[in-house]
Amino acid sequence: MYEIKAQVEFSAAHHLLDYEGKCEHQHGHNWLVEAFVRGTMLDQSNILVDFKALKRDLKIILDEMDHKDLNELPAFKNESPSSEFIANYIYTRLKEKYVELFKISVWETRESCASYIEDHD
Repeated sequence: MYEIKAQVEFSAAHHLLDYEGKCEHQHGHNWLVEAFVRGTMLDQSNILVDFKALKRDLKIILDEMDHKDLNELPAFKNESPSSEFIANYIYTRLKEKYVELFKISVWETRESCASYIEDHD
């Protein structure tokens, strides 16, 4: 089994709904998103997935959120745009192009990360 990881950053504001604490107020992060792809088959160049292509496709999704208030975007309307929810959203979008997609991790800070892994049971 092979695994690759690509990282892309974006900046955005958000606030959590139905939450008591500082994060219920609008604030921003410099988010780091990691996309993990796993598989057993390499192509003719002996690569699983081209890093350049994975980063490009991840960046297309993140550019829609970059320097925005996530709460105002249609995908997050009436939803609490937590790191977990954002990871699921990105996973769902990227899975359309990469069937080998294994996990999306979303880092709010260097110490705080949430991941989404699809349950295949």
